[in-house]
Parts: sequence; C-alpha cells; structure tokens
Amino acid sequence: MNNTKWDELRLAMYNLTDLSPMWRTLDTEKDYLSPWDGEWFYHFRNGGYEFIKWVEIEVLTAQQEQAVLAQLKKIHVPGERTENGFRVFGYVETGTEVNYL
Repeated sequence: MNNTKWDELRLAMYNLTDLSPMWRTLDTEKDYLSPWDGEWFYHFRNGGYEFIKWVEIEVLTAQQEQAVLAQLKKIHVPGERTENGFRVFGYVETGTEVNYL
C-alpha cells in the first residue's frame, strides 16, 4: 500500500470514535511485532508506513466489527478476516493471491 492508502485507513479507524479498534503492526525491516495500541491519529503514523508488512485490527464486539468492516470496504484495502478481527496488508510475497475487503 502507499502512504495515501495508509492515511485513509488511519483516518477511517480514528473517525470511528467510540468504536475505534486496537491495532498492531508487523515491521518488514526488523520483523518487529508492535504491542497493541489504540491511538490511530499520531501513534499509527509514527515512523512512517514504509516498513509495515501488515496491520492487524482487533474487534471486540459485533457492532465494532460491522463498523470496521464497513470502513475497510469503503476504502478498499487488501486484507483478510482473522480470528480477532482483520489484517490489512502493506506487502505480500510475490505470487501470493490477495483479496480486498
């Protein structure tokens, strides 16, 4: 994904206000898995987006899941459902099939 798409995701999740989910990222450069964080406006863009392999978005309620999924579909990002919510991909291995939410 490019910086514009990451910003669309960041603002979409930030604007969910009371339903805003927690997130964590996997870094491609250091293979670092960040701790869970709930602050989308400043923390998510700290350090830029260049090395985000994926961001995992945790949803805790059915209402939150519906709100998050609606926003992900609206901005049309590459990703998948996970056991705890959603994963949005920044990078995938060459030849890997990717679906869009």
